[in-house]
Parts: sequence; C-alpha cells; structure tokens
Amino acid sequence: MAPIERLVVRLASFFNGIAMLAVMGMMILTSLDVLLRFFRHPIPGTYEMVGMLGAVFVSFSLARTSVDQGHIAVEFLVQRLPRKVQCIVEAINAGICALLFSVVCRQCIASAGDLKTSGEVSMTLQMPIYHSSTALPSDVPCCPRYSISIPWSGR
Repeated sequence: MAPIERLVVRLASFFNGIAMLAVMGMMILTSLDVLLRFFRHPIPGTYEMVGMLGAVFVSFSLARTSVDQGHIAVEFLVQRLPRKVQCIVEAINAGICALLFSVVCRQCIASAGDLKTSGEVSMTLQMPIYHSSTALPSDVPCCPRYSISIPWSGR
C-alpha cells in the first residue's frame, strides 16, 4: 500500500470514529429525551441536536465507506467484462466520483459561508448551523484521492 493510501485509510478511520461518536450521541440523547419525557422534563432542542449529529454522522462516514468500497455498484455487469475494460470502467467511475465529491465539497463550503454571513441559527437552541455544513468538506477530500488511486493499484 502506498504512503498516500495509508494516510487516507488512517484519516478515514479517524473520521469514522467521529461518525461513531455522533451515532452514540444521537442514541443517548434520544433515549434520555424519551426517558425524561416520561417524567415531564424533556430535553429542549433534542430534535435540532439529533439533526446536526445526523449530518455529522453521514458526512464523516463517507470516507470510510469509500475506502471500504461500500457504495452500491453494478458489479455483476462489470465482472463479465475483460480485466482491461474493468480497469477502464473503474477509472471512469473513480473520475466521476472525484468530480462529484469535489462539487459537493465546494457547494458545502459556499453554503456554510452563506449561513455564517447571514447569522443563521437553530430555532430552539440558537446554535449556529453553518458548522453542520462544514463537516462534509473536512471529510470529503479523502474520498476522491482514494477513489482515483484504486484503479491504478491493481485491486
């Protein structure tokens, strides 16, 4: 494995750990809210916090999913093709993924800038919401680098 691939795998594992913490936070927060509702003391802003943690979970789990090649693929068609054609199809797919990830990353950064400039906050807790838009761009750069290296590494 090349040094850049090892770095990307480590970063993806780190981001996946953050995603796991976000899921644990969502579970604990939801469970506590349900329990405290039973005693007539719900946690204010639970819906907002769970939504923001959900955004963190989805965005930070993307890199590990990309490294593990866990995305849905049409392998049953590609497997029937010759090896050289398979490599070409994988390279085209990796290029499209890199382009898509780059566009998504750019749009998230632009959206976060707009949200920060406008001072947009959540309704109940009055928390700035641009942070949830910046979670994805911090993670996504791992995805295209790894996607592009896969076809050439002989996997």
